Amino acid sequence: MSENLRFACTGCGKCCTGHHVPLTLDEARQWAASGGQVVVLIEAFVVDGPGMPADQREHVLRRSHPVPCGDGEVRVAVTFAAFNPGRCRNLDDNDLCTIYETRPLVCRIYPVEINPHIPLRPENKDCPPEAWEQGPELIHGAQPVDPQLAALVQASRQADRDDIAAKVAICEALGMTCSALKGNGFTAYLPEMAAFATALQQMPVGDGAAWTLHVSDEGLAGALHALGMRTTGETPVYYAFIGF
Repeated sequence: MSENLRFACTGCGKCCTGHHVPLTLDEARQWAASGGQVVVLIEAFVVDGPGMPADQREHVLRRSHPVPCGDGEVRVAVTFAAFNPGRCRNLDDNDLCTIYETRPLVCRIYPVEINPHIPLRPENKDCPPEAWEQGPELIHGAQPVDPQLAALVQASRQADRDDIAAKVAICEALGMTCSALKGNGFTAYLPEMAAFATALQQMPVGDGAAWTLHVSDEGLAGALHALGMRTTGETPVYYAFIGF
């Protein structure tokens, strides 16, 4: 990671095009109420086993929730995100955000990373080179310089932790109980939005539904079976498997 990065938005609109924006529970409610589509992304890991990055142990444990899987248990991390396969529905013809004052936390934080284990690398962002050649100092070492920005990053991380049990319960209520293994991919669901909005309002309690891991690699599936996990490699019908 480059030390002491500077940054100034050029207003190109690229960060608002082709990116699914992670949402807190409250933001997901607002997105659904305004007619937007939410995509649900799920990944799972076995504690101190397959899928768990040892160097991120504390971080992934805090933002995940335990669920039964076969004869064992996995922890799942669930992301509700604004579905933006093209231009964000809130961009106007001049690439300006029409909900700027109430835009999601992740939009306010960009281009800073939320995961404390992922370094900020300009080459991994869509911003043009000139964005990194002007403006105030953004990052010093590994920390945001602006205390308000640092507070937003912490708020986003805390929302991940506070919301996870409710997100899992909503997934179970809507039958979204197949996850990929962390590091191997995601499962992605596009829920029917009326049902999703209803679940968001009702806030169901998790019912201990049995979860399944989508794994296409036979060796990995065998390792999970040895731990008592239930897996599938069948072509999905109600979700997409996004492998790495």
